Amino acid sequence: MSGQVYTLLVEVGRKTGDGLPDGATGAGLLCYASGKDEAEAVRETVAILKEAGLAPLDVTGHGTIEERLAGGDDIPDEERALMDRALNEDAVIIAQMEPFFKGCPGAEDGD
Repeated sequence: MSGQVYTLLVEVGRKTGDGLPDGATGAGLLCYASGKDEAEAVRETVAILKEAGLAPLDVTGHGTIEERLAGGDDIPDEERALMDRALNEDAVIIAQMEPFFKGCPGAEDGD
């Protein structure tokens, strides 16, 4: 199996039927995505999120596990297991979703 798993932070906006809580202005998603390179992982992640009814606005790549470890990140076993799953299943795993609300840091139109 070739490829890597990339850690991606995706910001999504609102879209009818997106399943985000009432009053949310969008959300941040922590994803682990497999790909031959980061560009492929980003393309696949955006396509899957759109297919799921979400509205991706921005994707920030945080690298592979090796790059993150070299940068000093502490990666717990639970996170490593999700990365392994993404690689083994050639998948995009959404590890965390944090809704944004007006006035909160990260909110698109926060005050």
